[in-house]
Amino acid sequence: MHEPDPPIFDEATLDDVRASVADDAEFVADLVRTYLADGPTHLAAIADAVAADDAAALVRPAHTLKSSSATVGAMRISARARRIEMAARGGAIDDATRADAGELGEEWNATVRAFEGWMAG
Repeated sequence: MHEPDPPIFDEATLDDVRASVADDAEFVADLVRTYLADGPTHLAAIADAVAADDAAALVRPAHTLKSSSATVGAMRISARARRIEMAARGGAIDDATRADAGELGEEWNATVRAFEGWMAG
């Protein structure tokens, strides 16, 4: 049975972060801006590792993207990066992992749009 996809963006996660930093909205905004700036580097490293069929090189960028995405509430990217990381830790890049990696770009674009809307709102 296939689990439903998590939401692209869970605003409650950022509400929790904001509460944990004494309601410092600027800190949360900086965290999101940093996430959006760093994400393309992780996506490129994932794509490069998959293209090279290098599971060992795939672990770190997938792990970093998973964790940073979860921190800011980018739940769908986090879930996909987790699947990629777990497969890479298993030492092989299979068709499902290639599919997950191939869909990251589109999901990243949707995530960026969601955060832009959140920051504008």
